[in-house]
Amino acid sequence: MGKIRWSKTAQQNLEEVADYIAQDSPFYAINFVERILQDTEKLSNFPKIGRIVPEFKKETIRELIFHNYRIVYKMEKDCVFIVSICHGSVDILRKATSEYWEIN
Repeated sequence: MGKIRWSKTAQQNLEEVADYIAQDSPFYAINFVERILQDTEKLSNFPKIGRIVPEFKKETIRELIFHNYRIVYKMEKDCVFIVSICHGSVDILRKATSEYWEIN
């Protein structure tokens, strides 16, 4: 497939999660971010490894589950676009309407 691109929203989400974890352990915050980046890099070769997001029911909107977090992405012609990272307990439909997710 090719490139991995991150939305500003997803970048901000990742920073917020890292900041939260860093309150207890800067080491684990760095480790957490590195592992998320490693998991998302796999999408460049295998974009369909994530499941279709049940709330959206669109083939092109998928997610990876990483610990308690959902990494939501959109498959496009030549890239995978990371849209958001959110805790699994969050209402994803409400989050999608309260943040700019750049999903068409």
